[in-house]
Amino acid sequence: MKRIVPLLAAAALAASSLPALAQKVRLATSAGDIVLELEAEKTPKTTANFLQYVRDGHYDGTIFHRVIPNFMIQGGGFKPDMSQKPTRPPIALESRTGLSNVRGTVAMARTNDPNSATAQFFINVQDNAFLDQANARDGNGYAVFARVVQGMEVVDKIRAVPTQTQGMHQNVPATPVTITKATVEK
Repeated sequence: MKRIVPLLAAAALAASSLPALAQKVRLATSAGDIVLELEAEKTPKTTANFLQYVRDGHYDGTIFHRVIPNFMIQGGGFKPDMSQKPTRPPIALESRTGLSNVRGTVAMARTNDPNSATAQFFINVQDNAFLDQANARDGNGYAVFARVVQGMEVVDKIRAVPTQTQGMHQNVPATPVTITKATVEK
């Protein structure tokens, strides 16, 4: 028994020094699956907001409504008929984290008001350092909160779809690319 206690204590100490496993979200889309790894330590409010939308089923049935091949793909707010889904109140901007808008990172979409992000997000399809807080014209930038860890080929497939203007919306895929289901990975 005397040997077991020190072994258990050593195992507990080793386990406590291991980094926590990052939370992941799977976006099952009509073009394939994309897995995102969230940056909860650096963006706790943004991550909690995104996870709540996932758990509420908000993203299920939404589309990537804005696709700009040399910039980003944006989704999370519109249905295939281009009607906007209702959202919760906006969150405070978390862009001063050191995370950069590089290819494969995910950031919150917002209006000119830095604290206006709700549910919409975008995936950078190339390095977009001009969106980082340090480089942004407005001094605020866009909050990166995740990165694609699986399915970047799906992102690239989406960025290549033909787009059109639909009503007042530009760069809308001619054939909808739908998020069929968003789930928190175990």
